[in-house]
Amino acid sequence: MHFCKADLSIEKLKEIQKQADQARGAILKMTTLAGSGHPGGSMSTIDFLLMLLHMTKIDPQNPKWEKRDRIIISHGHVSPAMYSALGLMGFFNLDDAISQFRLAGSIYEGHVEPAVPGIEWASGNLGQGLSAGCGFALASKLKKIHNHTFVLMGDGEQQKGQLSEARRFAIKYRLKNITAFVDYNKLQICGRTEKIMPQDILENYISDGWGVIEIDGHNLVEIRDAIVDAVCHDKSTLILAHTVMGKGVSFMENKEKYHGSAISEDQLEKALKELGLENDLDKYKELRRKFKTSSQTYDKVNVDFKMKTGDPIVYEDTTDNRSAWGNAIADIASINDNAPIAVFDCDLQGSVKTTKFESVLPQNFFQGGIMEHNTAVVAGAMSKEGFQVFFADFGVFGVDETFNQHRLNDINKTNLKVITTHVGLDVGEDGKTHQCIDYLGVMKNLYHFKTIIPADPNQTDQVIRHIIQKYGNFLIPMGRSNLEIIKDKKGNIFFDKDYNFKYGKADLLRDGKDCALFVMGTLTGKAVEIAEKLLGENIYIQVWNVSCPNDIDEDALKKAAQTGTIFTYEDHNINTGLGNSIADKMMQMGLYCKFHKFGVEDYSFSGKSSDLFQFYGLDVNSMVENIKGIL
Repeated sequence: MHFCKADLSIEKLKEIQKQADQARGAILKMTTLAGSGHPGGSMSTIDFLLMLLHMTKIDPQNPKWEKRDRIIISHGHVSPAMYSALGLMGFFNLDDAISQFRLAGSIYEGHVEPAVPGIEWASGNLGQGLSAGCGFALASKLKKIHNHTFVLMGDGEQQKGQLSEARRFAIKYRLKNITAFVDYNKLQICGRTEKIMPQDILENYISDGWGVIEIDGHNLVEIRDAIVDAVCHDKSTLILAHTVMGKGVSFMENKEKYHGSAISEDQLEKALKELGLENDLDKYKELRRKFKTSSQTYDKVNVDFKMKTGDPIVYEDTTDNRSAWGNAIADIASINDNAPIAVFDCDLQGSVKTTKFESVLPQNFFQGGIMEHNTAVVAGAMSKEGFQVFFADFGVFGVDETFNQHRLNDINKTNLKVITTHVGLDVGEDGKTHQCIDYLGVMKNLYHFKTIIPADPNQTDQVIRHIIQKYGNFLIPMGRSNLEIIKDKKGNIFFDKDYNFKYGKADLLRDGKDCALFVMGTLTGKAVEIAEKLLGENIYIQVWNVSCPNDIDEDALKKAAQTGTIFTYEDHNINTGLGNSIADKMMQMGLYCKFHKFGVEDYSFSGKSSDLFQFYGLDVNSMVENIKGIL
């Protein structure tokens, strides 16, 4: 490894120390200019950060070089330190970072963002960086790239439970290519860490199997030697660095006030004198005044995957969507040599049907245990590294419990495919704690996630073969129960081998002139039954399968509105589901007709799903009577 050969002379260390003082000046200037920010922790971590940048495989002219080492900033509020260090290393013009810090339209945001060259991962929600680091390290291990991932964290965030999940994951998967660094200044927003929440950081890492090195976080010789030792260790290693909040400026040192408060212009004058630096704040004020928003971005271009999708599996007999997903992903993996596909599971393998994939591509299957928060972020980070990554889980865990993690994934423009089984009232006997009836409403909040809800096993198969080639974040929710195969009015399989899934297109399962019924997911087969029963009473109803409820098919909606009456039908929260998507789109399009929603109106009970549907009037017979009563 290149670190084991690192030889930074005393003269070079003196240069880096001088550079660290320059960085401290830049930290203070940008935070004072912005009137906000986190200078204290930035100043306590800057020595380690600069040393690391001098020792790692990085290229300021090619920040996205595939074989580079990765530096993940978990405590994203130390962005002033990262921007100052990267600017001094030549990744961009440091004057831009100073003058544009926290300025609307600038890439130099208050917490680190990957639009800035040299930043790998947007963070700020504390406790997630080590999970992201595991994702990057795991990707490099699979690709056999000999690089190293460093994760820089604060001491306060060690109170987060997700970090313990990430520690265990790193040890299980032998990620010796990851080193964590804790800036142990013993202060957080409200005071000393020992008062806010006592913790034994060193013993926590040791008990989970990590190597630990304790150092003075401001002694460059100790920092240098610790980095070399950590990288040469045969397992994941923590460097616990004892540091001083506000290091370098006497009136700031060991003051929690400066964790999240900028100093005044008068204080800046004093601080810069202590550091032996010029006070040129007026220059940066002028640059800030002249700033114009730039559309420039440093994100790499994300392109779709070229992978064999194989022939659809056509199911003729009743089965469940989750089995269809499991069969499809295993089939795709089997027909693509060294397939760049990874599947993550959280102790639900038999239920989420990932067993077949593991048998086909075991080295790319990862069992994350009951650690959903960590798994969601590991999977998200790994998905940025050239893999099609699938995170399979129950709806309440894969959506509701991990929403914050997916939000951060979405901000980081990941390429994650979230497969959630056991959604809706279809979960049945597990009861209200497990009946995920809000997945669509929850995930609507994420701007770059596309949701596809398949109607039966055949459409499920084709949806998986569709998204395997697409770059981007997708949610594919499905229920638990076996479903009847959807057929056309002649009795032929609707989603057969000739069916071509197209994102955003609704499927007309039955035509009619009297009214229209929009449905998604598990209830689609029941919607067809409703139409058949109404037909026996001379009521002709359109049935539309909406598999993409966040992108409503306008042509389908126009045709439905012409009947004069539209119904929506779902085993989802009636306030945030398909009905609201349809109503919203109708208003945007200026369509007017009678409109009625059928869905779940409260948390449900434990019982057979058929009984629950009946309780809420969502069974076939109740729906027939409800529709007749409204018509």
